[in-house]
Amino acid sequence: MAVRHYTLDFNLTAPADCSATLKGLQSVFQEQEMTEAIHNLEDHGYLATYIGKNGRFAILRIHPHGFVSIDLQSCEGSDNTEAYNLLNALEEKMKDLLHNNIKRIKRLPAIVRGGAVDRYWPTADGRLVEYDIDEVVYDEDSSYQNIKILHSQQFGNILILNGDVNLSESDLPYTKAIMGSGKEGYTGKEVLILGGGDGGILHEAVKLKPKMITMVHIDQMVIDGCRKHMRKTCGDVLDNLNGDCYQVLVEDCVPVLKKYAEEGRTFDYVINDLTAVPISTAPEEDSTWEFLRLILDLSMKVLRPSGKYFTQGNCVNLTEALDNYEEQLGRLYCPVEFSKEVVCVPSYMELWMFYTIWKK
Repeated sequence: MAVRHYTLDFNLTAPADCSATLKGLQSVFQEQEMTEAIHNLEDHGYLATYIGKNGRFAILRIHPHGFVSIDLQSCEGSDNTEAYNLLNALEEKMKDLLHNNIKRIKRLPAIVRGGAVDRYWPTADGRLVEYDIDEVVYDEDSSYQNIKILHSQQFGNILILNGDVNLSESDLPYTKAIMGSGKEGYTGKEVLILGGGDGGILHEAVKLKPKMITMVHIDQMVIDGCRKHMRKTCGDVLDNLNGDCYQVLVEDCVPVLKKYAEEGRTFDYVINDLTAVPISTAPEEDSTWEFLRLILDLSMKVLRPSGKYFTQGNCVNLTEALDNYEEQLGRLYCPVEFSKEVVCVPSYMELWMFYTIWKK
């Protein structure tokens, strides 16, 4: 059973009178038949807990620097009206007790914890977003990752890989941006897509009459899930792994790139949809940075002199990570130039950086 977690915060102009505040709120909790326990934290203020017979649980925290927080938890199956009434009563009582001392009151919507449907997913820069998700469409573990497809009333189905929001059916701006934002002529060209298991890039590229598209994606289960549940993104291109102007290779792209480089095979466009730029340079991210550098070097080797390489960066707020990525571009085996474009990706709820790279 899920738990609803309510919060009610009071920013004060001066520290609260702890004893008076605790005594003043006591009657509100007693009316709810909640048992009280008070802890004096000395220089760190007071903490009081209140436990009700129906499993409701509240924490009152009085901080010495002028901040009072109330956390209330109740089982999702219980009457939400009772929780709202308790919060309303606490808010009104606090206004009576501290009306000349309250700078700001903040009550947030309840967070549902432990629910059957997980509605909370972080943005790249660490903010928490609550999506209007109402259904788990697909949830499987492949040999490589956890694959979820969740339905959002606003964005349609959303592909989430290992906890990262990848793409929704409303994210055509992402697909357009990673293909050059309509500024490139794909007609008669040879295209290599790295990753892209949702089929969005392949679906859009096929419309542009290329000579041949080769898509290399390592995870068959991503392809299978998206073929069935992301039809607004991929259309019918994933129904078969070979079409009139495309082929999908379910393989690791690194040995494929190495083989193409050895064979001298080249492409007009290489589109890297494998992974975003790591958010830090911490040691645990070293392998991802090494992978990005490897993909960049190999991609440059299979890119024609007049060709272009497209890739995502990351959230524009992650300036240090993006700067680090741009530094890597100066360390490739061949000199390159690049341009940048910022695009708002609907389901990400943040601005996203995209790169176009070409040989000097």
